[in-house]
Amino acid sequence: MTGVRASCPNCGAQIDFRWAQAVQTTCAYCQSVLVRRDLDLEKVGTSAVPPLTPSPIQLGTEGRFGNTAFTVVGRLVYRWSGGGWSEWHCRCTDDTSAWLSDAQAEYVFTRQAAPERPLPRVTDMRVGERIKHHGQTFSVTSITEASYVGTEGELPFAYEAVAQVLFIDLRGDAGDFATIDGSEDPPLLFVGQPVELRQLELRNLREFEGW
Repeated sequence: MTGVRASCPNCGAQIDFRWAQAVQTTCAYCQSVLVRRDLDLEKVGTSAVPPLTPSPIQLGTEGRFGNTAFTVVGRLVYRWSGGGWSEWHCRCTDDTSAWLSDAQAEYVFTRQAAPERPLPRVTDMRVGERIKHHGQTFSVTSITEASYVGTEGELPFAYEAVAQVLFIDLRGDAGDFATIDGSEDPPLLFVGQPVELRQLELRNLREFEGW
């Protein structure tokens, strides 16, 4: 469902939602972080301008993961001691959400999943620890403490900036990838697969000077 239109309560700019179920968006003109209350928008803060990266992905990029087509409608940006990465919010043609993680030219496509049993506290987890999910064993490969940098576009939730977030990355015995996101309590589980850009059949990519 598309076609939702509103005005930024801060600067009056027209806001067009690509995804009607979006809860939060960021005004491209004044960087106001806006949360939807029915048909009204409420300013809840201001986002930093997301840093430029060499990634070809941008808002409006379209692609396909398996049999599911998607459009990139939003972005979360994080920074950690080793650099930074983007989490691109994708609206799928079945009206669900997915995420395309974009970290130094390494990409993972994931969806939120309901854990079979309560997840451990992220502060208690250690590299090598294992969890079970739908018959597959996932092992913790890395623990990353990251800070929020900014947002752009549409998100499926009202995102509140927090000083530090723990992310637990895991690999499954069948090659799948999982992340436990410690920004909420209880933590969130996302499961998917590493991908290469050519697999996603991407269109409407960002063009660089000289291409």
